[in-house]
Amino acid sequence: MKPAPEANSPDCAAVMVRLPDSVGGQARHWTDAQATGAWDSVLLTCGIPAPGPTELPCETVDGVDWIIDNSEAPRYRFTTYGRSPAVEVYLDYDVVSARAVLSSLSPAVGMLPQTGDECIERPADS
Repeated sequence: MKPAPEANSPDCAAVMVRLPDSVGGQARHWTDAQATGAWDSVLLTCGIPAPGPTELPCETVDGVDWIIDNSEAPRYRFTTYGRSPAVEVYLDYDVVSARAVLSSLSPAVGMLPQTGDECIERPADS
């Protein structure tokens, strides 16, 4: 794993010390890249640039908004929206439940400062 551009942010440090020992039933593995975490088929990177508005789906899990990129399905990329610096979580949906993983990570990731941006609901016919 490689550190993100803002990996040395004190906000990422606050997230890293709060990461759980397991997510989705998978044990944590220690990494040597700053502001990263790994649990079997789940990878986390803190310190990526905050994404702007997107057409990708966005969902709120336990108070944290996540952009969902399924372009590599069954491997999904979830990126926090409305927090800076941002966190990216990459996981294999065939192995672990995204909801379980994001729910496990939300208390730590929720420590990141909010920018005021948040997911918006779109009408069902759009």
